[in-house]
Amino acid sequence: EEHFVESGGGLVESGGSRRLTCTASGFTLEMNVVGWFRQAPGKERETVACIGDVDEKTYYNNLVKGRFSISRDTAENKVYLQMNDLEPEDTAVYSCAAFPVLRGGFRLCILNPAASNLWGQGTQVTVSS
Repeated sequence: EEHFVESGGGLVESGGSRRLTCTASGFTLEMNVVGWFRQAPGKERETVACIGDVDEKTYYNNLVKGRFSISRDTAENKVYLQMNDLEPEDTAVYSCAAFPVLRGGFRLCILNPAASNLWGQGTQVTVSS
């Protein structure tokens, strides 16, 4: 079965750091754009960051730009999200998803994440004030 497994979430103090890992299972990350998304209670899911395949170009939500960094190790089938200077507003369930490059993956990652059928269960990040 093709899916992602997210890990690395937990409780962290405001100003702290956390590194999330997204591991693909049952498929390869080659030829896929991968994104991190988050959903806080009572709010809609939002795109946090996206990373391309070979060129590894990146996109960041303005809310996290300068604090978060997305990276990938395609050979290991993993994508990472390094989160620094965390704020209580970053509290959410963080999930990852994949979008085929040949189907406009980068644009979908940013504008229409619901188009992906490859998601994980998510990992909870809670930032205390």
